[in-house]
Amino acid sequence: MTEPERLLTVTPRPTPAGPYVLQVTGELDHHSSPILTQAVKEAPFDDVGVIIDLSGLTYCDSTGITVLITAYQRSQTTGSPLSLVGVRPDQMRVFQVVGLDQVFTFHATAEEAVSALRP
Repeated sequence: MTEPERLLTVTPRPTPAGPYVLQVTGELDHHSSPILTQAVKEAPFDDVGVIIDLSGLTYCDSTGITVLITAYQRSQTTGSPLSLVGVRPDQMRVFQVVGLDQVFTFHATAEEAVSALRP
């Protein structure tokens, strides 16, 4: 197992209601960001949407924010809804400082996001 794999895991899981969830756990930084980048590339950005669950995220640097912005750009290009869930208050503060709280859609839980994405 390489160092980044110990620091970050991304577990993709489709939900019965449709949205595709990427469960992120660990530290998202320069070394581990390729793991989430690959998961975002493989996610089916379609009309049912993608949820990135950050409730297990313990650290996120600017590289991690860049990966999330890339996911947002992909959602905009494909017309697929994107939600971030489980963002801790200290992480939300970073989103607010850089103005991304006005860009992303946030929900407390994946279940809440799934309900919001249902037609």
